[in-house]
Amino acid sequence: MQVIHNSETKRKEPLTPIHPGEVRMYVCGMTVYDYCHIGHARVLVSFDVVTRWLRQSGWKVTYVRNITDIDDKIIRRANENGEDFNALTERFITAMNEDADALGVIRPDTEPKATEFVDQIIAMVKTLIEKGHAYPASNGDVYYDVSSFKPYGRLSKRNLDDLQAGARVEIDEIKTDPLDFVLWKAAKPGEPSWDSPWGKGRPGWHIECSAMSTCCLGNHFDIHGGGGDLQFPHHENEIAQSEGATGEKYVNTWMHVGFVQVNEEKMSKSLGNFFTIRDVLKHYQPEVLRYFIIASHYRSPLNYSEDALDNARSSLERFYGSLNGLRLEGASEPAAAAEFRARFAAAMDDDFNTPEALAVLFEIAREVNRLGKAEKLEEAARYGILLKRLGGVLGLLQQDPDAFRQAGAGDADFVAEVEAVIAAITEARKNKDFAQSDQLRDQLKASGVVVEFSREGIKWRKAD
Repeated sequence: MQVIHNSETKRKEPLTPIHPGEVRMYVCGMTVYDYCHIGHARVLVSFDVVTRWLRQSGWKVTYVRNITDIDDKIIRRANENGEDFNALTERFITAMNEDADALGVIRPDTEPKATEFVDQIIAMVKTLIEKGHAYPASNGDVYYDVSSFKPYGRLSKRNLDDLQAGARVEIDEIKTDPLDFVLWKAAKPGEPSWDSPWGKGRPGWHIECSAMSTCCLGNHFDIHGGGGDLQFPHHENEIAQSEGATGEKYVNTWMHVGFVQVNEEKMSKSLGNFFTIRDVLKHYQPEVLRYFIIASHYRSPLNYSEDALDNARSSLERFYGSLNGLRLEGASEPAAAAEFRARFAAAMDDDFNTPEALAVLFEIAREVNRLGKAEKLEEAARYGILLKRLGGVLGLLQQDPDAFRQAGAGDADFVAEVEAVIAAITEARKNKDFAQSDQLRDQLKASGVVVEFSREGIKWRKAD
């Protein structure tokens, strides 16, 4: 039985889709005004793992991840750059997809943009006004009346009276209550805008997701996910908008990914510890960053550091080292495969417990190494193919071992130089000139290259 921790109920619950055999999932995606950072990477990879495992388990998964391509930050950045906001967002959508592809993230089934759903957003706002959940203000904005939705706060477990008591008091005659939030924003001079019954304007951020999710998946769907920072107020407001408009339950299961810290501090540009995915991939292979994310449970805090990435790289090197030299083509899984697969599945079925799933992979790798040392290479290959297949479920261990170990070694000229020295070492050993061989190996070692001799020949990799 598959169980998922529901952020709304604060407990694990069995996955029971609304439509038998089909899971419909919506995840809040990126606001595309800059490059994706490692917090975004965690959301991308975590829900990629969720999607992969649900499909591996036999569910038909419809995965929707939206793009916010209009909001205050986008407009501000476009103005700073002196470019059209559409050109800005398209540029960063391309960059986002490049980053996601590098991390092995499978594209969602549908990736709606907010600007493509303005008509549906306007229709939802009109419905909320008609049902008494929203009101037009004198300045052309439209606001959601939080007091009209009695369950407000049920996701974040915040009491409406406490929120109202703690709200900042403003001299503002536009909003009825300080907690009310904007659904439609009147256009300011020079801003992108659309025609509406309330004048030219653009959608508020929260209403975009309510309109896109219900249009793509229906009024009531199975899973809604996103970063932990979105739980309040964004997801809380989504519930109020969606259920206020449709009169139906919005989402069965809420999933939230834990926060990312950098060296035990909150990631922030002001603290100088803000890293984009591209920053990290200048120094580490994409699979290393993916492994680093998967090695922690998706709900737990994730502490980013170079030491943690180095540990992730070392773990992958151990896995690839186990697979190195094995002939996996045509190999069948070992007799013990069913037991390992059952334990792997039990871990993943328990709220996608990737650390426990990786522990199973390490046990399989130990079997590969034990059998390899005993020269039982055919049996080692049986465990090796199992390791590769289960690793593939997590989006790991699909590279050629040598390619992984040599990746990041340097540019093409450096790699060519290394290969030339390796060829010279091979020739020296063939001529039994071991002194020359050792000298050349030491030369490579000084350049940060480790040379290894095996039954398959000479292998090399970049030093840790």
